[in-house]
Amino acid sequence: MNYEKFNIAPGGCLQGRIRVPGDKSISHRSIMLGSLAEGITHVSGFLEGDDSLATLRAFRAMGVNIEGPEGGKVVIHGVGMHGLKSPAAALDLGNSGTSMRLMSGLLAGQGFEVEMVGDASLSKRPMRRVTEPLSQMGAVIETTEKGTPPLRVMAGAQLKAIDYTLPMASAQVKSSILLAGLYADGVTSVTEPAPTRDHTERMLNGFGYPVERKGSTASLSGGGRLVATDIDVPADISSAAFFMVGATIAPGSDVVLEHVGVNPTRTGVIEILRLMGGDLELLNERLVGGEPVADIRVRSSKLKGIRIPEALVPLAIDEFPALFIAAACAEGETILTGAEELRVKESDRIQAMADGLTLMGVDARPTADGIVIRGGTMNGAVIESHDDHRIAMAFAMAALRSSSPVSVNECANVRTSFPGFVELAVKAGLMISI
Repeated sequence: MNYEKFNIAPGGCLQGRIRVPGDKSISHRSIMLGSLAEGITHVSGFLEGDDSLATLRAFRAMGVNIEGPEGGKVVIHGVGMHGLKSPAAALDLGNSGTSMRLMSGLLAGQGFEVEMVGDASLSKRPMRRVTEPLSQMGAVIETTEKGTPPLRVMAGAQLKAIDYTLPMASAQVKSSILLAGLYADGVTSVTEPAPTRDHTERMLNGFGYPVERKGSTASLSGGGRLVATDIDVPADISSAAFFMVGATIAPGSDVVLEHVGVNPTRTGVIEILRLMGGDLELLNERLVGGEPVADIRVRSSKLKGIRIPEALVPLAIDEFPALFIAAACAEGETILTGAEELRVKESDRIQAMADGLTLMGVDARPTADGIVIRGGTMNGAVIESHDDHRIAMAFAMAALRSSSPVSVNECANVRTSFPGFVELAVKAGLMISI
């Protein structure tokens, strides 16, 4: 139980230029691939949040010399594909499901046994979605009876390539299989039912490891090498999403979010807000280290409820807590389907958001794979975040349109993805205190 609480006064608007911290997905992968590369990788814009720091500490524990982070700068002295060493103790990955799922694939090809553990929240999250395809490749990974952490990856597995079709769209599962494929004999292919974030494929190419994309299938051959490169991590669109929603719903708002990663596999939040009538403009679009980046100007606008296209769901999966707040401020009904994945995140995000919105007087009806929200006025309330960083930040932004103060319990985990959230929100105009 953590006792850090957000108190937010109602009203206000968001103004000015804001740069949110670096992208969490890219920060994780920069440490993993930089560690396995030959040579020295320089990273700037690294997210100094608890999750990405858990990945950094894990690779240090496996013998990689990593300098920093200092001001978002990290220097990784790569050990090559076969240079990792057996850690002295279990790798503690805290709250980070991304670390555990991706590293399952990467560690399956090493010559030593390793155990991965996490906090109470991570210890409840499903891992069979990665351990089952990895076992088809020859990996031996033990979980609890429920298929949850801790995970024990056994030594000495001879991995063989597979051609795997994902049962559900998941960038973490895709990435885990591709990372195992680096150590497998033959060509490993992963086909996805809908597009998911492609940072792993882009970054592998950036490190000189060819990944072939044909339609919805990504393939690579085992046995290659990674060559060190420089990585500039763009600002995280998942963190920017809270300010996009806040500026959209609060009258008089006009915000520019700087240097945001706008990878087309991540821009569902922009497309959904635009479909609802949001005023979002991409400025200064450019490519930085193979990743598309832009400044995003957001002005307040009147929103209307929509049926969210299922094709956009995987492209906005982490942004739905914020989008549910937008739906609560829209005229009419917003209907989400095809998002059962939200029930197995850091919390059951569908239920947690429905409960909080109901407390605020909004008509929010959860369904098995989504939610129906009828927009209306929001009252103040005391909200349980269930120790989930995205729930906490979403309800902080809801206060911009609430009739009385909002309090959110258990907010310490905001540091996993967005250190400095409160300070940046205050600078932009949110009346929030801890």
